[in-house]
Amino acid sequence: MQIESKNIRILLSLTALFIIIYSLQAAAQLLIPFLLAIFIALITLKPMFWLQERNVPGILAAFLIVISIMLLLLSIGSIVGSSIVDFTNALPSYQARLDIIIDQLVLTYSGFLPLFESDFSLSEVIDAGWAMGLAASILNALRDVLTNTLLIMFTMIFILLEASTFEIKLTAAFNRKSDSFIRQRAYISNLGRYLGIKTVVSIITGLTVAIATSWIGLDFPLLWGMFAFLLNYVPTIGSIIAAVPAVLMALVQLGVGDAVTTAIAFFLINIIFGSFIEPKLLGHGVGLSPLVVFIGLFFWGWIFGPVGMILSVPLTMALKMALESDKETQWLAILIGSETDALHKIKSN
Repeated sequence: MQIESKNIRILLSLTALFIIIYSLQAAAQLLIPFLLAIFIALITLKPMFWLQERNVPGILAAFLIVISIMLLLLSIGSIVGSSIVDFTNALPSYQARLDIIIDQLVLTYSGFLPLFESDFSLSEVIDAGWAMGLAASILNALRDVLTNTLLIMFTMIFILLEASTFEIKLTAAFNRKSDSFIRQRAYISNLGRYLGIKTVVSIITGLTVAIATSWIGLDFPLLWGMFAFLLNYVPTIGSIIAAVPAVLMALVQLGVGDAVTTAIAFFLINIIFGSFIEPKLLGHGVGLSPLVVFIGLFFWGWIFGPVGMILSVPLTMALKMALESDKETQWLAILIGSETDALHKIKSN
């Protein structure tokens, strides 16, 4: 009887999980602006508290932060928007030229590649322009998100106004000295810190890419900078995805030599910022297993599209926080957490 009851509970839990996932995917277009508002608000909490410490009223501080973000988004939209349209319109011709160039390269080096016959066409097997198409779809997704700027800004205002009372509510919900209170407070702090550091590094990365591609002579340098900024949020494969369209564009526009130069520039930028500066600033990381971060990238991307990929780490951190708040699901939080967290749990026991 107990076994049957346990099996029923497992079945009900799995059913509820599938319903939640389906509901999230169905409501993605509605949820994305609110998710962006939450995470942008987390980034701007420290500047708002800094203003409040200097006797700026909470409402005025929130208003100033939101107006600054709105002006920034509108500036980005006006600068990059026309480039997105021009790039999207020119994309078919770039893809066609890219297929011709790749087939010519295969024909030229067919003597060194016995696997390929003389009449072999690589473009018939591989769509070499897929990366450019991916770049266009991600940038168009950004443009669609920016159309919800007003909704995002209003949501941010309410979140920022509530932020000052959030610790009071946590204290009321949990004992200030309890493990739950300490964990929830630490997670919110770590999430805000991660987003803040990631945003600063992403901005510097985007600016560096824009300057490098402009110096090389690539068309749409601001677009490649924006693309690098956005995909720097995507763990593991983001920097690779950001580099491929720009390298292919350099191949089409400037030739093999400049394509190699572009690839080297992206590689060096990624090594400097992604492998040295960012890990040094983040310290012990985000408290997640590398495997979970990688799987989460595709899971959240499947549910929320390109925005889900960009927000995959913060969303997984929030999921871990939710799992750890319940004793029955704490074991799941440990499994998706880092080795450091697991060792700390063993020592505490």
